[in-house]
Amino acid sequence: MNILVKLRETTLSVVPIVVIVFLMGFFVVPLPGKILLDFFVGAVLLIIGLTFFLHGVDVGIMPFGEQCGNKLTQKQNLTLLLIASFFIGFLVTVAEPDIQVLSNQVKGIYPSVNRQLIIVMIALGIGIFMTLGLLKIVLNIPLHLILLFSYLLIFVLAFFEQNGFTSIAFDSGGATTGPMTVPFIMALGLGVSRSFQSSGNDDSSFGLTGISSAGPVLAMILFSLFFVGNGTAVCSDVSSVECETGNFLSILPEITSEALMSLGPLLFMFIVFQIFLLKMSVIKFARVAVGFLYAFLGLVIFLCGVNGAFMETGRTLGILIGEKSADMGGIWSVILVVSGIIFGAIVVCAEPAVWALTNQVEEVSGGTIRRKMLLVFLASGVSVSVGIALLKTIFGFSLMAVLVPGYSLAIILSFLCPKLFVGIAFDSGGVASGPISSTFVLSFAVGASNVSSNGSDPFGVLALIAMFPLIAIQILGLIYGNKRKAI
Repeated sequence: MNILVKLRETTLSVVPIVVIVFLMGFFVVPLPGKILLDFFVGAVLLIIGLTFFLHGVDVGIMPFGEQCGNKLTQKQNLTLLLIASFFIGFLVTVAEPDIQVLSNQVKGIYPSVNRQLIIVMIALGIGIFMTLGLLKIVLNIPLHLILLFSYLLIFVLAFFEQNGFTSIAFDSGGATTGPMTVPFIMALGLGVSRSFQSSGNDDSSFGLTGISSAGPVLAMILFSLFFVGNGTAVCSDVSSVECETGNFLSILPEITSEALMSLGPLLFMFIVFQIFLLKMSVIKFARVAVGFLYAFLGLVIFLCGVNGAFMETGRTLGILIGEKSADMGGIWSVILVVSGIIFGAIVVCAEPAVWALTNQVEEVSGGTIRRKMLLVFLASGVSVSVGIALLKTIFGFSLMAVLVPGYSLAIILSFLCPKLFVGIAFDSGGVASGPISSTFVLSFAVGASNVSSNGSDPFGVLALIAMFPLIAIQILGLIYGNKRKAI
């Protein structure tokens, strides 16, 4: 797709959230002019970065992942395929920026835990379940059966978890599927699917991200059961409304380092695979290399915009509205929840991985499943999830009271709706909770939760964002299936 077309699409995705923040900053909870100006600059950087990143994914990351899948399967060596997929999943996850952010947040509440061990456990979960997902494609195992047994095991173990790690575990499943992990996982799955499915049907490639997302959840629950002692959580006062934004240049070195860490493992694998497996022509090699360069530049610019303004602006809005809700309740509680619903609907449309997934769905379906329709249902699911997360902040009910019936409904729907939509739905749950959700929306919820009267913990927002699209997209699948039967 032409880069100018991508620029137009990303602009249309980001502008609505800018408008909403400015309206709230002027008329609901007045924000200083400097914060609003910095937020605007951050939004421009986000648009430019997202455009470059998605263009790089198209011309570099996706073709590389698909080639890896094709070549590995051509070797007709299942052991090699599974071992390679495990290390690919592990290395990419270790370098995922969202995991670095989440592990720092966990360390702040559980200071006695080992941050590096958290990252390793999450990466192991992705590596193992990504291998399981590829095995599902090769052996043609029904996706809904894998999901059923995976989440049964997760909820049984969660029953014995006593350290408050359950919400963190489900958050890790959402945070893992970030801007680098998702495109590569989807492309690798597509390559393996095209090699093993003699009919040329790519339906089986969907669901790999959804399966992979379950791995970190299980890994973090096991981490809590075996590595975390009781009573290690601490409360920190983060309710200050001081907001430091606009430090774009000062964070550039750190952001560049994060982007290098994120792309480094993939670039290393690309070189190794090129030498020993892919053996692309010079022209194809150069095209993929240029794609990596675009992705790197885009990721740096994108993260500068998000970390330089989006995160702190979201936190400040959450604190200010949350304080009014805690003190006065009533209409301010409604404003808090409605704000979250609006932010959830808008933010999901700006997630890089969401655009990568919806593009692939439209391509594989031959245009019969429109990207705009997927975005509408995704936005609906995420908006409901953020609204419920903020209701949890106000009333302090248990996260499991939502997750258990929610996942139960999602698993039941997986037996009823068309197979293609099951895979798309569980992939959507993973990609919806990306870098913008884990910065702006999570920061908004964190700000609100730390001034709430019931002391509700801030974790679980990403868990809900990852869950509700499973239901929304499968409902779309039922509608789609009934329409086809009626024709």
